[in-house]
Amino acid sequence: MATADQIKSLIRTHYSNQREQFSTIALQVAAHEAMQGHQSVALEIRSLVDGAKVKDYDRIVPFTPELEHLVRLGKAEVRMSQLVVSDVLAASIKRILTEYRQRAKLERFGMSYRRKILLAGPPGTGKTMTASVLASELQLPLYVIQLDKIVTKFMGETSAKLRLVFEGMRDRKGVYLFDEFDTIGGERAKDNDVGEMRRVLNSFLQFIENDPSDSLIVCATNNPRLLDQALFRRFDDVLSYELPDVDSAKKLIRNRLANFISSRFGFAKIGKATVGMSHADITRACDDSIKTAILSDKSTVPPELLLAALSEKKSMNGVVLDRR
Repeated sequence: MATADQIKSLIRTHYSNQREQFSTIALQVAAHEAMQGHQSVALEIRSLVDGAKVKDYDRIVPFTPELEHLVRLGKAEVRMSQLVVSDVLAASIKRILTEYRQRAKLERFGMSYRRKILLAGPPGTGKTMTASVLASELQLPLYVIQLDKIVTKFMGETSAKLRLVFEGMRDRKGVYLFDEFDTIGGERAKDNDVGEMRRVLNSFLQFIENDPSDSLIVCATNNPRLLDQALFRRFDDVLSYELPDVDSAKKLIRNRLANFISSRFGFAKIGKATVGMSHADITRACDDSIKTAILSDKSTVPPELLLAALSEKKSMNGVVLDRR
């Protein structure tokens, strides 16, 4: 019989949609039953878990040979609770999730739901992670468009590849991420622009406006000022990302250090040290601190260790750390 803690963990992970954790705990229950001599019960549990994993794999439809080198499968494993962004941005993301989950209700009243999203902001502020959150929360595969393989120098070839991608969206429901979107979404009036890229942008505008699929289209850019103005009205929502403020940085550090942070961890100097840093750099500094603590046989990360890691990341980015 499963232990009380295992039963509670199964219930908790089921209702929070943590499928991988649920499977892990179920296998732990199977191992426990096997140790108790209940081999048939253990075998049945393992078969149920393996069968569920096969179904999860089957719902990710393989791409045709023409498409498989243009799109790669990303990691849809970040939960909304792990995303540290402003309250306004979090509310916008939750609204996208709510509308998609209840899209049938909206459509009955002739209303459309948000599924064409533009994410704009500095590098490392959570744009790619947001695409992972959308896919994870909606239990959809995350497909990342390989723009470096789509954009070519041959006339008409890039638009033809884009057409293949949008046709794939209809057959394979998922979250499709166009990262570094300004590669194809640049302003058409730029003097240094070539005619072929203007045609590519015109093609994209037509494809996204006429796309009838149930897939989410997520485009991310580090510099929205480079984008053609005609793009913005094609999106259902534009989310703006910024570098984290001190409070957000502290929350990010608490989440990342987790069990490696002591109850008396001092944030006075740490908060100031994060000013001007991106979410990604703060995360990397936390990870470096954890690895150093582990290799030094420490159970927690001292503030001075994290401060040194933050300073190192800032130095790499050419930012001087104020230690006052």
